[in-house]
Amino acid sequence: MCVCVCVCVSMRSLTAPANAQIVHSGAACNVKDDNISERIYTIKEGDTLVLQCIVKGHPRPQVRWTKTAGSASDKFQETSIYNETLRIEGIQRVQGGRYYCKADNGVGVAAIKSIRVDVQYLDTPVLTVHQTISDVRGSYYQEKTVFLRCTVNSNPPARFIWKRGSMLIEQSKDNGVDIYEPLYTQGETKVLKLKNLRPKDFADYTCQVSVRNVCNIEDKSVTFRLTNTTSPPMIRLSVNDTVVVDPGQDVLLTCEVTGGFPPPTVTWSRYPGPLPLSAQVRGPTLILRAVTPADAGFYNCTAVNNVGNPARKNVNVIVRTMSNLTFQITPDSNKDSETIQMGRDLKLSCHVDATPQDKVNYTWYKNGAPVFNSDSLILLRSDPDMAPGTSSLEIVDMKFRDLATYSCMANFPGSRVPELRVDVNISQNSVSPPVLSVPAGGQVVSVREGGNAELVCLIVDGKPRPPLLWSRTEKDLLMPSGKLVVETPDGRLRLKNVTRDMMGAYRCQTAPYNGLNIKRREAQITLNVQYPPILDPVFQDVRSRNYQMVTLRCTVLRSNPPRLMDIRWFRNGDLIRMPMPDLKETPELKFKLEPTNNGTYECRVSNTAGTSSCMFNVSAQPYNAEFYFDTPNPVRILKGNNYSYNLQWTQKDPEATDRIIGYWINVRKNKQNLLSKQIDLKGKEPEKGVLMSYTISDLRIPLSYEVRLAPITTYSTGDYISRIIQYSERKRHLKPFSSNHVCGFEDERICGFSQDRSDIFDWTRQNHLTQNPKRSANTGPETDRSGTKEGYYMYIEASRPRVQGDKARLLSPLFNVTSVRGPKGSGRVPYCVSFYYHMKGKHIGTLNVLLRVRSIASVDSVIWTKSGHQGPDWKKAFFDISPSGPFQIVFEGIRGPSFEGDIAIDDVSITLGKCKQENTVASAGKTGKIDFFLSGDM
Repeated sequence: MCVCVCVCVSMRSLTAPANAQIVHSGAACNVKDDNISERIYTIKEGDTLVLQCIVKGHPRPQVRWTKTAGSASDKFQETSIYNETLRIEGIQRVQGGRYYCKADNGVGVAAIKSIRVDVQYLDTPVLTVHQTISDVRGSYYQEKTVFLRCTVNSNPPARFIWKRGSMLIEQSKDNGVDIYEPLYTQGETKVLKLKNLRPKDFADYTCQVSVRNVCNIEDKSVTFRLTNTTSPPMIRLSVNDTVVVDPGQDVLLTCEVTGGFPPPTVTWSRYPGPLPLSAQVRGPTLILRAVTPADAGFYNCTAVNNVGNPARKNVNVIVRTMSNLTFQITPDSNKDSETIQMGRDLKLSCHVDATPQDKVNYTWYKNGAPVFNSDSLILLRSDPDMAPGTSSLEIVDMKFRDLATYSCMANFPGSRVPELRVDVNISQNSVSPPVLSVPAGGQVVSVREGGNAELVCLIVDGKPRPPLLWSRTEKDLLMPSGKLVVETPDGRLRLKNVTRDMMGAYRCQTAPYNGLNIKRREAQITLNVQYPPILDPVFQDVRSRNYQMVTLRCTVLRSNPPRLMDIRWFRNGDLIRMPMPDLKETPELKFKLEPTNNGTYECRVSNTAGTSSCMFNVSAQPYNAEFYFDTPNPVRILKGNNYSYNLQWTQKDPEATDRIIGYWINVRKNKQNLLSKQIDLKGKEPEKGVLMSYTISDLRIPLSYEVRLAPITTYSTGDYISRIIQYSERKRHLKPFSSNHVCGFEDERICGFSQDRSDIFDWTRQNHLTQNPKRSANTGPETDRSGTKEGYYMYIEASRPRVQGDKARLLSPLFNVTSVRGPKGSGRVPYCVSFYYHMKGKHIGTLNVLLRVRSIASVDSVIWTKSGHQGPDWKKAFFDISPSGPFQIVFEGIRGPSFEGDIAIDDVSITLGKCKQENTVASAGKTGKIDFFLSGDM
């Protein structure tokens, strides 16, 4: 095929700020505007929300969605969706609120539009029965007053209906009831008060709630039977409030129901967290198999029968644990001593981490024999001067006989949890204060980022030697492991894969346990993390005219060590020989750009930790063109079945490089070149923000094409940009008409036409290529009105399940006739309705064209009709209308007596002014389709 390119020499400035509009295409129940000009999108909970932000502006704006005014638990506002379409599957009530679409292209102020999403829902109501506490005497329902409380969560607010049996309860007709809304209740609540309880009041009561079928949400209800035996739940537990068990044991908890009618339902829960995965619930009994410490917690039994308040009982399940037995040796604190001395007091302390802590039993031994209280040995089961749960043995006025090995044993009496034991040797040579030391040169540890480091802090003297604890000296900084303190038994802190945020001072201290309980020894070590220079820019695209000076700068932001070792420049990987630059100044390269030295430049900056690079793409190649996507009505219909496309774009920063003298344009279909030519600008240079326009002709309806465009300078050609252009039929506001506004249904949007929801079935869009090969051969068209296999038309399918008399209606967009004026002296505006129809087959029914005028109520009137077989060809019909107000054209197809009754329409035209007389029959394939922009306001 031949594709032509026409140059439009006119250029206009077009750097346009962003503009946005929000439209919807999801499962909306209703979309309306409120009194402050904000759109409200109503949707049923669980449906799919689809919002689209239609943007305009040049360069093409970037779109960002955000949300506010929702539930505090909704996390949508913490993220942004960078897409023109926002889609939320199965929307929940917490996702309602105000959604914002922000479009920004860096020109002027960003455009922001909002829409409020109102999620509609109706939960099943909850009905509970109550009475005033002051009235409680004996049996639950011996009192005179009963309250039935019905609560529901809904949006919009629900309407309540009370029934006794099947009869509606009306307060005005029954003095024995009172219906009211209580104050300070959560959700929506209505109370039915039964005063002076009567025999007829013992019945079935139904609370029915309704949101009046909004979003097709059906009513919901709950029923409660009130009898003279109705009573609240009562329960008791088979165990005490606290249950202490060993790991591995089974736990059986039974919540026995002792009262309540209707029979209460018993449930078990746990705090904190859910029930263990191994838990088994059998009616009112909870079984915990082979418990572990993770199964400990409060287990709650709740009995509910919707009468009164739920009955609750709690059990605290404690699983015994014991670990980390430690000791302390405390010299005579009154003498400020740090060593063992004869004639002075000495305290030995023992502590174990256990659950429950207060149930631990400590036993002390001296040289293997049990220790009992005496004048010289005092046992403290719980030492008030130590951490809770610590046992101490005080040796008073120490003598040589007290030098011995002391043992502390911790256990749970009667438990299978293994006991723990620690031995402490007390002699004149076995106890001495620790001495902490950092090896020579270890005060500062240097390591390259990504490597491993070892910080060493040693106890060179002292007995017994306690563990060492490591922490950061800076307040609130955590250790690399995420903890505040890390214990190392050998004093060596090993760090792997070191990063620069680990750099800083670390403190090592002697632990206050497993050694002398004296002033803690400490030392400090600095970790120095070395990393290569951090440079700016990492990458930069540099454009310039040929034979102009270019300056490239590579700035060192940070470096450790800060002293640089080497700076080198490369072009396309080859070293540029130049004098050694000053290592104390910002690396810089200056040169004259020529066609031979375009390319990739690299600046490599090194210190002892490594090398980093700044990359520069230096070129005299022009920047890419930028397509303009908001061209109004870019498609024009030509003779035959062809169309043209008005391609528009701007040139990014045209003065950055050599003068742009033209463009290469390439048109492709299925990756085959249909056109490749150079477009001469004829001396006109592109200007920043100025729109350029070219028309590509002889494109075939309804095919789409890939268009590629690249700028050309005297020395080089820029990169191609690509976009898809396609034939489309769009609607626009009613403007002065010509006779060439025709809808050929080539676009899936079918020119703004829509299916009538009140009919039996729908019209179908089809062409020759999409026809069912098993279709009825003696009915329906082979091709569209123009005779092309690609051309589309609309038709009704008469095959099963359709039956005689079934109707399908296709509605045009709404035309607002108030936006145009009628002829002088006339109150009404004439329009010409024109279309082609195909009615071939022995079972053809009827094709009606109706005029639907919008007023207080829509009125339909038949203005054209045709029935029965009309031959094998497409035929044209046209007529004038003069509507009295906003109107739509309705195409109504009625199915005939059997399946050979397909009816089709094509090339619909609704134009301002009276119809011109012309032949009513057109031969298929002789006349091409005409461009259609269906006018009217939707």
